[in-house]
Amino acid sequence: MLPAPVFSIIPYILLFIRIVSGGPCDNIVSVTSSWSGGYTTALKIPIKTSITNWKMDITFSSVLSSLQVWDATSTVTNTLQYRLSNVSYNGIQNAGATLSGVGFNAYYVSTAPAPVITIILFNGVNVCSNVTKTTTKPLTTTKPLTTTAKPLTTTKPLITTVKPLTTAKPLTTTTRPVTTTSGGGLPTKYNYREAITKSLLFYYAQRSGRLPVADNPIPYRFDSAVNDRGQSGEDLTGGYYDAGDHLKLGFPLTSAITIIAWSIVDFPLGYSSAGQLTKAQNMVKWATDYFIKAHVAANKLYGQVGDGTLDHNYWGRPEEMTMNRPAFFISATNPGSDLAGETAAALAATSMVFRSVNSTYSALCLTRAKQLYAFAKQYQRIYSQSIPQVADFYPSSGFGDELAWSASWLYRATNDVTYLNDAKTFYTQFGLSSNPWEFSWDSKNPGVQVMLAKLTGETQYKNAVKVFCDSKVNQPKTPKGLLFINKWGSLRHASNIAFICLQAAELNISTLTYRQFAQKQIHYALGDTGRSFVVGFGVNPPVKPHHSSSSCPNRPAPCDWSTYSSTGPNPQILYGALVGGPDDKDVYVDDRDNYVTNEVACDYNAGFQASLAALQSLAVQGLFN
Repeated sequence: MLPAPVFSIIPYILLFIRIVSGGPCDNIVSVTSSWSGGYTTALKIPIKTSITNWKMDITFSSVLSSLQVWDATSTVTNTLQYRLSNVSYNGIQNAGATLSGVGFNAYYVSTAPAPVITIILFNGVNVCSNVTKTTTKPLTTTKPLTTTAKPLTTTKPLITTVKPLTTAKPLTTTTRPVTTTSGGGLPTKYNYREAITKSLLFYYAQRSGRLPVADNPIPYRFDSAVNDRGQSGEDLTGGYYDAGDHLKLGFPLTSAITIIAWSIVDFPLGYSSAGQLTKAQNMVKWATDYFIKAHVAANKLYGQVGDGTLDHNYWGRPEEMTMNRPAFFISATNPGSDLAGETAAALAATSMVFRSVNSTYSALCLTRAKQLYAFAKQYQRIYSQSIPQVADFYPSSGFGDELAWSASWLYRATNDVTYLNDAKTFYTQFGLSSNPWEFSWDSKNPGVQVMLAKLTGETQYKNAVKVFCDSKVNQPKTPKGLLFINKWGSLRHASNIAFICLQAAELNISTLTYRQFAQKQIHYALGDTGRSFVVGFGVNPPVKPHHSSSSCPNRPAPCDWSTYSSTGPNPQILYGALVGGPDDKDVYVDDRDNYVTNEVACDYNAGFQASLAALQSLAVQGLFN
């Protein structure tokens, strides 16, 4: 339940959004968040004919202080007009598709009326619905919208000294991070919104099944694994491929989705201010749609699609796979409390993501979460004992943490104290107060600690998470500052722990210390060592990730093990993928053949993206940068 002060500002939020969105381009423009002196918009442009590049000329009703753009480059035409141009990965658009993902933060003097968009010319054609289509120049003057409504004043407005040019010479901006600001008006070292946007593009590249024509920004990806079926013919299409291969593995994926859904629930401003809230919601839903399919009966859940040996003997495009793809499940006779529990947690968290967006889908997720939790609680066993085929990849060390984790999420989603009592019981029964080494797909202990601290405010849980974060803050780092946990996905581990400590900071536990620690770990990945570890982002990023589909040239050129052995960069840029990372001496070689340091995975990006959303949210509010 929202505290009373929040309810008091909701009318102002709604009124303010109505004011800034009341223009002729409402068919194209959606205002997703707003504050005194600024607002965030998302654009959706229907594509009538196929194109290879685009330009968008936007006219405002009054002068802006600055415009922070994502998924495009921008130039200032005059005091009222801006031109947006495509970036490398979204210039090609097919007829019938919708260009989405492009958006901006518009900043203006907080005492002035909110500027509205009056005209959008897309490749010379006016796409706004309430005006006659034209290919002539847009008007450069228009009567500003006036209002006496009180704007939202509870969020600290962003301060910028950037002013639009008043001469004919355009000012070109890029999305590359710089050392003084994020490139978009925020006083951050790196461009978090760009990193969030590209992380979501990585998940797009991992999608399996039939891909929607109107929402596929990855030009080299098409429908794949459309015949994935269960042992009784159940439809198991969809979901995400786990890593650089094409297995679909439930345990690590559900863990990743719980973390990302958690970040959407707790740090929505991080996504909305980057223009990516809808994309993040859709990213989670692509997974939970699959989880719901995989839950074929109350006590039956598929946890793996694909044979590990057959899959790893293949190097090529997922669209061209021909090998057998068997599926394996847990049931009452061969249970898996960890898999069922983590799936329940992911669905419960997702039900909260969609509560105010799609109440029907939210209710469906919650119903399935309750069923899976009951399954996990009643039939207790480690899932990798029931699905031995997964043991070589993601063996589980126990299920007590997932039982407490899922119970905690169900209490948060339902406010049913029965779940809270269960979580507390499991916390004690399985010794979850101890100081764990990691927060990962296998170990949820720190997540349970911080969640129970949030839900109850009790000292014992706050102390437990404090012990955990203090131990990581004080743990010796690599020479360049990385919190090193394990050679497999070293950056993944550091990012996961960063997110836990950002959550602890929200509880007023060593707030500044934990935020600084978390920021250093995320900045290490973004470029603090002199190079980026995120594909397609920053300075000297990886160009040869261990990832099959992005290593393939454009079709119809063949893709096989000779492609794998190529010494050149991957022909496709796997935007946003966080590679495994360096060793404990900061040594890293960009080598496709090294799957320890250079593979990518859905769970690698989860804590990283969640931490980015938290840091972006703090920066937008002026609380920490």
